[in-house]
Amino acid sequence: MAMDWSDGALAEGLRCYRNEEFFEAHEHWEATWLACAEPEKTFLQALIQVSAAFHHLRRQNRIGAVSLLSRALRKLEHYPEAYGGIEVAQLRGSIVAWLDALRDGRGETALPFPVIR
Repeated sequence: MAMDWSDGALAEGLRCYRNEEFFEAHEHWEATWLACAEPEKTFLQALIQVSAAFHHLRRQNRIGAVSLLSRALRKLEHYPEAYGGIEVAQLRGSIVAWLDALRDGRGETALPFPVIR
């Protein structure tokens, strides 16, 4: 399945994510995720986990955010630098920075949310 980020649920989820509407992004992507086959299914699941992590963080659930970001990173490690129209290497780097900050107690004070391009 080709991942089309310009239309439909993927595009709407990306718009929500970029507007920091993390729960809504998760909901749009989940609808597509359910219909996906591998390897897109696991890839999209990782993006859903990133979005859900920041939803948890906004609700002061740091442990949940760390858990979801860690799981997303493990999934994304199996994909090339760019996949499905997304800059995976850049996203992995942002996730690592967030995990470091959350584990060090710096949290959301210094970092922008990871960009999904």
